[in-house]
Amino acid sequence: MDQLTNINVVEQQLMPTPAEVRGRLPLTPAAARTVLEGRAAVEAILDRRDPRRFVVVGPCSIHDLDAARDYARRLRALAQEVQDTLLIIMRVYFEKPRTSTGWKGLINDPRMDDSFHIEEGVIKARELLLELAEMGLPAGTEALDPIMPQYLHDLITWTAIGARTTESQTHREMSSGLSTAVGFKNGTDGGIDVAINAMKSAASPHSFLGINLQGQSAVIRTRGNPHGHLVLRGGHERPNYDSVAVALCEQALAKAKLPQNIVVDCSHANCNKQPELQALVLENCVNQMLEGNRSIVGLMLESNLEAGNQPIPADLTQLRYGVSVTDPCIDWSTTESLLRGMHGKLLPLVRAAKVA
Repeated sequence: MDQLTNINVVEQQLMPTPAEVRGRLPLTPAAARTVLEGRAAVEAILDRRDPRRFVVVGPCSIHDLDAARDYARRLRALAQEVQDTLLIIMRVYFEKPRTSTGWKGLINDPRMDDSFHIEEGVIKARELLLELAEMGLPAGTEALDPIMPQYLHDLITWTAIGARTTESQTHREMSSGLSTAVGFKNGTDGGIDVAINAMKSAASPHSFLGINLQGQSAVIRTRGNPHGHLVLRGGHERPNYDSVAVALCEQALAKAKLPQNIVVDCSHANCNKQPELQALVLENCVNQMLEGNRSIVGLMLESNLEAGNQPIPADLTQLRYGVSVTDPCIDWSTTESLLRGMHGKLLPLVRAAKVA
């Protein structure tokens, strides 16, 4: 018996390789077009070649694929309605970092019963992303597990690195090789230094250990990602979206010789985890834009079909349709109203910018 290694490991289950999963659910021409056009649009906004803003909006986490499809169909129609001012990206989060314990998301535990059929979760996640891309709806997600991009990232338009992992060297190295723009959230304490350092690190080349499409251990060498940006999500129950906080972020980015690109997360500490207050955060940010702010290039909203959240019951048939099982969200009607209102206010601004 080996008494030196794997002492605390009870099982090692083989996964299908990324190539096998991609082969089972291949990227279609329509899906590829959505991803490529979405990524190009995000980069154009970040580079100020497109005067619009982007909004990453959707459930805190995906747990019900039918509800996610329902939400996506509604969002796709709304995205077309507001496309002159807003690039709409659906928030599609499959992995949930936990402060201590809790449900880790659809990929880790797709049956929501602590059975951890990760092989099923990966397939379900790719199926949904493929459907969204084929309907013409770009998707944004948080990159948590550094192996997962090989399985899913060809279907992702925008990526976030969360507040708990922004300081991680592993995630900074991974971000340097991702094919999307990457938003780095400020730390849970509200500090922006960790995110700015992450942006600088991810913009540089790296060499690190990972896996290739065949599932083999490989040394990954990257050229660096030029489209990192800062995501303000508040911290320690204090917001950081107001004009003073934004101005201080602009100064810090300029000092670090980084582009002054800021996304405001209207949820989390910026709304004191009261989802209905996301509307006030959005309104404040839009007013900053109308007053001449150029650094706020995007917003994030946690939104679902129905408002609030719910615990995961032992009997999963008791789950309420369209209600979050993680952070509380605003409902669909509120989401529609907010995005239409934002579109209406920004339309003259965007038209003037295009004429200029």
